Amino acid sequence: MMQMSFQYGTKTIIYDVTYSSRRRTMEISVEPPDLVHVVAPEGATEEAILNKVRSRASWIVQRLFAMRDMAYIPIRREMVNGESLMYLGRNYSMQVMVEPGIERPRVGLINGKFQVAVATRDEAEIHKALEDWYKQKALEKIRERVKLYQSKFHVKPTQIRVKDQQKRWASCTSKGELLFNWKSIMAPSPVLDYIVVHEMAHLLEYGHSQKFWDIVAAVLPDYRSRKEWLKNNGIKMDL
Repeated sequence: MMQMSFQYGTKTIIYDVTYSSRRRTMEISVEPPDLVHVVAPEGATEEAILNKVRSRASWIVQRLFAMRDMAYIPIRREMVNGESLMYLGRNYSMQVMVEPGIERPRVGLINGKFQVAVATRDEAEIHKALEDWYKQKALEKIRERVKLYQSKFHVKPTQIRVKDQQKRWASCTSKGELLFNWKSIMAPSPVLDYIVVHEMAHLLEYGHSQKFWDIVAAVLPDYRSRKEWLKNNGIKMDL
C-alpha cells in the first residue's frame, strides 16, 4: 500500500492506494473518520490514479465533511473494577484481582464477569492482557465462522489473521489473505458473520460492485440490517 495526495482548493486530499490483480477498473471509497482508499488494477500508473481521484474530488470532499459530523470518538475504557466490556454483543463487567508474584496475567470470562488477574494494578498491563485475550478469541471464532461458510464459496483464503486495524473491520489482500480487526469479536454473532462473509466475498469480487453485494446477499439475505448495526454501534467496540 502506498499513500498519495493532491491539493483540491484549500484542502489536501490524502489517499491510500492498493493494487489488485483481480481488478480491471479503479474503485474509490471513503471510510470514517477520514480514510480515502483506492483499489487500482496492477500496472496502473500514479498519473492515471491521480487523474481518477481528481475526477471524484468533489464527491470525496462531500463524503469527508459528512463523516466529520459523525460521532466518531473512540472509547477508552478505564481498567478498573466494574468497567463494562463487550464480547459477542453482550456487556460484561470487569473484576481485577491483584496477585503479587504472578508470572503472567490471566483473563477469563467466568460467571458472567471478565476476571483479570495481574501482579499490580498497572493499567497498561491490564489493557494488554485483555487485548491479547480478545485477539486469541477472535482468531478462534473467526476461523470457525470461515469454516462454516466455506461451502458457499469456491475459493479458500490463503491465510486468516487477526491484527490491529484502526479504520477497518477486515480486509482481503491480493494474495487471498483475510485480515480481521480483533475488535470484531465484540460484535453480536450475526454481525461478526457479516464481517466474515463480507471479506470472503472479496475473494471472488474485490470491489464493492453490485456483483459483490449480490454474492453477500446470496449468503446473508439480511446483510443490510447487520451492516447497519455495525455502522451505528461499531464505535462502542473498543477497549
